[in-house]
Amino acid sequence: MAHPKRRQSSTRRDKRRTHYKAVVPQLAKDATTGELHLFHRAHWHEGKLYYKGKVVLEKTVETTEEN
Repeated sequence: MAHPKRRQSSTRRDKRRTHYKAVVPQLAKDATTGELHLFHRAHWHEGKLYYKGKVVLEKTVETTEEN
């Protein structure tokens, strides 16, 4: 198994970590429902799946009859 020959300095460690940061997700407001959602993602609102302001899928409740 590989292991370092020399200890990495704190400066080199910190330079590597400068690119690791938290980002705020980009949110869009749907024109039809007014819901906030992630860009390029479908979102559920009141049992319907919306994408680009249009209904893509409606959630239906399936009932099974037992005899």
